[in-house]
Amino acid sequence: MPSDPNVLCQPEAEREARGRWNPYLVGAGIGVLSWIAFAVANQPLGISTAISSAASVCALPVLGSDGVATNAYWAKFPLKWDYGMVFLLGTFLGSLASVLVSRTFQVETVPATWRERFGNAPGRRLAAAFLGGVIIMYGARLAGGCTSGHGISGSLQLAVSSWVFFLTLFAAGLATAAVLFRGRSQGP
Repeated sequence: MPSDPNVLCQPEAEREARGRWNPYLVGAGIGVLSWIAFAVANQPLGISTAISSAASVCALPVLGSDGVATNAYWAKFPLKWDYGMVFLLGTFLGSLASVLVSRTFQVETVPATWRERFGNAPGRRLAAAFLGGVIIMYGARLAGGCTSGHGISGSLQLAVSSWVFFLTLFAAGLATAAVLFRGRSQGP
């Protein structure tokens, strides 16, 4: 964790190195968190159901309360304050605490990686991020879980469907990165 209050004035490579966590320590922490989630809440780690349920609030202006209440999905997964919502809120607060403690918080509409590949148009970047989020959430709900539900909890429980999901996700990520970053150098 940086102790220098001017950390954001440092070269980008040094700032990035300071803002990263040890992946082995994080992996072990996620494993311990999984144990705690099962021991305390008798629930696996997972967030996509809570996000989908919270989305019903965004649908209220469009569908109205009757439309949301009669929606087959939201009838099955209604908005309620439960373990999933606590996990969703905790994920947000934990990530916020992490960037504040490491002093790497910054508001960035168009990240450097996007700018290098697709240009500096904020509208295009935000539209792509929104569309990507919609596709990811649709896929997560279609698959019956997301990277935390299948990739972490399901894999830890040795569920075959979770391993298929996880390996497919990894392969799709590699293919997407190959398409998006073709012709880009690999560093120094």
